Amino acid sequence: MLQNSEIAKLLLRLTLGGLLLFHGIHKLIHGIGGVKSMLHSAGFPEFIAYGVYVGELIAPIFIILGLYARLASVVVGVNMLMAMFLAYGFSFSLAKYGGLAMESPLIFFVMSLLVVLLGSGRFAVNSK
Repeated sequence: MLQNSEIAKLLLRLTLGGLLLFHGIHKLIHGIGGVKSMLHSAGFPEFIAYGVYVGELIAPIFIILGLYARLASVVVGVNMLMAMFLAYGFSFSLAKYGGLAMESPLIFFVMSLLVVLLGSGRFAVNSK
């Protein structure tokens, strides 16, 4: 019989990977010039911007499949911490219509942390 926790882990993985993949596809189509600019302004070398492809394209695919999902979620978590630092300076300011300005990367970070803690579950390519 299916356990609710296994379905919840699958739903978490599909949601995190699926939604983040849209951000990666956008960057693949439109480029990462904005990320390079933010990195340069913060004093980091611009080549680090290419890591966004790993964090928003490759890692989400691994998370969706449940293939080394914990490791891929660590990559996403680091990517989201960098996004919160570069784009918002870890500022807990409010957005125009309420909520935190950095709400999206914060939610992605928490979701990636949950996958790290819970694992990929039974419905994964490399489940045990």
